[in-house]
Amino acid sequence: MSVFQGLKPEAVWGYFEEICQVPRPSKKEGKIIAYLLDWAKKHNLEARRDEAGNVVIKKPATPGRENAPTVVLQAHMDMVCEKNSDTVHDFDKDPIRPYVDGEWVRAHGTTLGADDGIGMAAQMAVLTSTDIAHGPIECLFTVDEETGLTGAFALQPGFISGNILLNLDSEDEGEMFIGCAGGIDTVIRLNYNLEKTDANGFAVQVQVKGLQGGHSGDDINKGRGNAIKILNRFLWDLNKKHGIRLAKLEGGNLRNAIAREATATFVIDARHKEDVRVDFNVYAAEMEKVWAITEPGLQLALESTELPAEVLTAHDTEALINSLYACPHGVFSMSYRMPGLVETSTNLAAVRFTEGNSILITTSQRSDVDSEKFNIANMVEAVFKMAGASVEHGEGYPGWAPNPNSPVVKVAVESYKRLFGKEPIVRSIHAGLECGLFLEKYPNMDMVSFGPTLRGVHSPDEKVNIKTVEMWWSHLVDMLQHL
Repeated sequence: MSVFQGLKPEAVWGYFEEICQVPRPSKKEGKIIAYLLDWAKKHNLEARRDEAGNVVIKKPATPGRENAPTVVLQAHMDMVCEKNSDTVHDFDKDPIRPYVDGEWVRAHGTTLGADDGIGMAAQMAVLTSTDIAHGPIECLFTVDEETGLTGAFALQPGFISGNILLNLDSEDEGEMFIGCAGGIDTVIRLNYNLEKTDANGFAVQVQVKGLQGGHSGDDINKGRGNAIKILNRFLWDLNKKHGIRLAKLEGGNLRNAIAREATATFVIDARHKEDVRVDFNVYAAEMEKVWAITEPGLQLALESTELPAEVLTAHDTEALINSLYACPHGVFSMSYRMPGLVETSTNLAAVRFTEGNSILITTSQRSDVDSEKFNIANMVEAVFKMAGASVEHGEGYPGWAPNPNSPVVKVAVESYKRLFGKEPIVRSIHAGLECGLFLEKYPNMDMVSFGPTLRGVHSPDEKVNIKTVEMWWSHLVDMLQHL
């Protein structure tokens, strides 16, 4: 029996359950592409894919609507793959295990993939519907939105024909997005030297976990803790007081997720081992007080561990700790053009020790103002250059400039008011949507982005609100009937 038995609309939840069975990590969308193409063939729908892996599935207009404009429904296939440290799950092979939790749908120990699997499910429900009056429909499924917007970058003119696009990749019911921030990745490589561990050393492992994490754009202004920053602050204080030698420091995962967990192993002179425990207890109590409101689940743990054979030199330990401490993270500036909106931010996303005595540090920057996007990226570069690191910036992606006079936005607003008797919120979002890239290839495209309410996206706490899925679906259907 379906875990979504009784949920409305049945078609949307039914297709979402099917999608959960198909592994679809970013850059590994082969299985979901094959699923979509087979599904289209089964339903006698025209479908094709491009070289990047993007798929478009078309449906003719219903009788009497042949002269209506073609509407493009768009969602991305890939999902953020995050799991709790105690969860055994292979995202390349294992299905997502969703379940109903009161008013929400969640997954057992992993991201749910409603970002943007629920958008895909709505597209499929429209494609197989028999009771919706609509003009010609083109459903565009893009690849690799989460880690590089690869599909949107690769989209070629002519792959779709419609000039109206409904992006189904937003996360707040009752809000319609008419603009988004541009972004860029900044990746750092810091080389290090090892030396033999002092036989009089005492090895300690310290861990930070239990944080909410979340989306590095939409959640960056919600006061959430960054596990790397919290952990590194303790290391910095301890190094200044007693001197430590790092053996390892790792935390975070994806560039577009706020780091939820981090762990470090270090060695300190055995004379200070009791001081370390006292200092840690004081620090843990202080952090629990600091983060009591926004991160009530914060957990800090310290334990002795086996003495490693080698540690970083004192110079390289300090280079890493100092640069992570100085690296900006969070909101950099708020918008004056759109009050309440974050203008510019940066995310210290992940730290990993890699082969060849190199540390890989991943960050990402966002801004509504293109020059400020590069300014904050250059600031991150400057910090790590002082530590002797090599720094590379990604290609980046453009923002989507708002058009409050958009005809499709007018239809969306009037539809929402007619259905629910209240005004929707129309605004920009401090997150990357593919819409900015679509405009580069299709400059006449008129777009709006909307969706049901999702929370905890890009983390194992991801959940989608059941009631808002039904509201969002009603809104989508009404818009198709009036466009």
